[in-house]
Amino acid sequence: MAEWREEIIGNARLILADCMDVLPTLPKVDAVITDPPYGLADKLCGGTWGKQYDGESKDWDAKPWEATPEFLSCADKFVIWGGNYFCLPPSRCWLIHDKTIRGMTFADAEMAWTNFDKNTRVFSYLVPRGFLGEEREHPTQKPIQLMRWCIEQAGIPQTILDPFMGSGTTGVAAVQMGRQFIGIEREPKYFDIACKRIEDAQRMGDMFGFNEASKAAPQTQEALL
Repeated sequence: MAEWREEIIGNARLILADCMDVLPTLPKVDAVITDPPYGLADKLCGGTWGKQYDGESKDWDAKPWEATPEFLSCADKFVIWGGNYFCLPPSRCWLIHDKTIRGMTFADAEMAWTNFDKNTRVFSYLVPRGFLGEEREHPTQKPIQLMRWCIEQAGIPQTILDPFMGSGTTGVAAVQMGRQFIGIEREPKYFDIACKRIEDAQRMGDMFGFNEASKAAPQTQEALL
């Protein structure tokens, strides 16, 4: 098994490694909320979306992720963005991110597969870039408010896992909401960005009392194993 690097930031356990090496070592969590690679890198031929990859290695998005039965047994609840790109079981509840603008080079909306037994829900939000930590740090970065909404739709679970952490937006949302978080990312550049963003969110929450719920939760690494 490959060695990996770990950082503990408040109630967040962050792991620099391939998630396929780490997942078998983790116990079952309450929820997986994640945005796996869709396998779009080779299809990008300019335009606004393609420019997001300028100067970047596309290896991490060279092929779509596969949802194995083992993966789908690692949590009680799942939110998987880009679920329409993957082979997943039928779902009654899809989460839709309506970006509120039309006719651009990117999609008008994005879809997340869930295993929730409830109706489909829509979140209409155009992220204000450059505002409150929403600067784009990753080509496929989701808005913080969108990930907070996902956590709410999942019932605000206590322990949240993101095995494709990227720049750490799910972790930022989890920290802001006082949840325990486990994030896995294999690219050192994005791992370091995620660590900083989650540390900043933890510090901001402590400063203004946003993280009161997390203070009652265990702060040790063992609590996140």
